[in-house]
Amino acid sequence: MSVTESLHLALAEAFGGPLADALVEQHDNWLNRHGNWPAWCQMRDTLPAVTQRWRLQDGCLTAGEDVDQPDLLTEQLKSFIPWRKGPVCLGGVAIDTEWRSDFKWTRLARHINLRDEQVLDVGAGNAYFGWCMLAAGARRVFGCDPTQLFIAQHEVIRHFAGLAANHLIAARLEDLPPALSGFDRVFSMGVLYHRRDPLEHLNALKARLRPGGGLVLETLILDGPDDQVLVPPDRYANMRNVHALPTRQRLESWLQASGWTATEWIDITATTSAEQRRTEWMPFHSLSEALSADDPTLTREGLPAPLRAIVLARKPT
Repeated sequence: MSVTESLHLALAEAFGGPLADALVEQHDNWLNRHGNWPAWCQMRDTLPAVTQRWRLQDGCLTAGEDVDQPDLLTEQLKSFIPWRKGPVCLGGVAIDTEWRSDFKWTRLARHINLRDEQVLDVGAGNAYFGWCMLAAGARRVFGCDPTQLFIAQHEVIRHFAGLAANHLIAARLEDLPPALSGFDRVFSMGVLYHRRDPLEHLNALKARLRPGGGLVLETLILDGPDDQVLVPPDRYANMRNVHALPTRQRLESWLQASGWTATEWIDITATTSAEQRRTEWMPFHSLSEALSADDPTLTREGLPAPLRAIVLARKPT
């Protein structure tokens, strides 16, 4: 069974055949809009046959048995650079991703219980966190992300891991049909500050949940006690699409205005080069290029350096 067929089956089981048909057609159409998609598929199809299995080992997604030609596999996997979320080890080849995403998961995991939950992961990237969710007891995970390269990476990972209940849809949240809802939990990790209208994003997340369902929100915030929001005039930390960094008080007011309850702040952590950095597998600009060379508490634009919070909340019953 192909990854797309597995996605269709999971959608049909959870939401019915007509929705599965329409969404998989949308998924395929989006992927085929990218000029590199045929080449990525061809490279995926040349990967060595392995015994499919996966596990999380010290935060690393380890999938497939070790291959006989690791150097060849390394070159094949480098066709999918940049690798951002991980760490991942495929066929015995360690992929040192830009983000040590396991750090973030460790800060979060002891605060949530995903046992038998159906989860939606918004802005999932290559769906690394979906494997963490399955390991934590989730029944089924659907991620969504519009970046075709990340979908290709997910299919590569599935080649080694097998057809587990971690599925990735090529779409933005706003492109998903309204009927794709009723989830037990929705994750939005590293997305809110990329949205021009944060309340619209928070409302859209709530619409995907069943009554009483839970939100996991991870986002950049601004340090300070007041009700403020920083709107970068141009770039923030070398990123063009950062639209608003709220203080804790402002983010709480957004959540309240959107109708969320039981808000719980579980972590606030400054991003460091131990967690985000340039590597052989992501050789482009990363955190070190985003910070001021003279003062690491500031970005290169002279704004406060990245500070990330994880917040839990509930949709009212």
